[in-house]
Amino acid sequence: MFKENFSLFLCILPALIVTYHASNMLDKRHEEIMSLNEQVWELQNNCDTQYTNKISYKVTVTTYNPTIEQCDNTPNITADGTTIKPWRATDYRFVALSRDLLSRWGGPFEYGDYIVIEGTDGWDGIYQVRDTMNPKWTNRVDILTTNSRFKYNNITMYKYVDEYEIVDNS
Repeated sequence: MFKENFSLFLCILPALIVTYHASNMLDKRHEEIMSLNEQVWELQNNCDTQYTNKISYKVTVTTYNPTIEQCDNTPNITADGTTIKPWRATDYRFVALSRDLLSRWGGPFEYGDYIVIEGTDGWDGIYQVRDTMNPKWTNRVDILTTNSRFKYNNITMYKYVDEYEIVDNS
């Protein structure tokens, strides 16, 4: 009887210790996540007051997937040279812009710029310019996704700029 109780105790004790440490780790991660969410919320609320100048465009927003059919023969490499994992495409929050919007072809946006998209029912937010669209498209933004398909017309896209760059092409 004593041996059975002792062996049961020896089995339960490590489980209790592991549970205690895992609980502490989860609590710490939860606190970190809450702190980061609070910082993001503050930054989003302060954007309007800190950066009042922006260039904006009315664009068509669509999606593209990192496949050979929709890209070139290297669908895991964007136009600026960034290598991606195609199965995580949606997580990156990258966009391709039509050439008329990129500075290389006379537009106001550079690779690496962060843009804001509003009016897309769930796809609104901040994205980074990393890719270029086919020359046949103009005034267009393609959101990199794993396998989603949609199209929104007359969407506002903008980026915050310094005072001397104010342009409004709405």
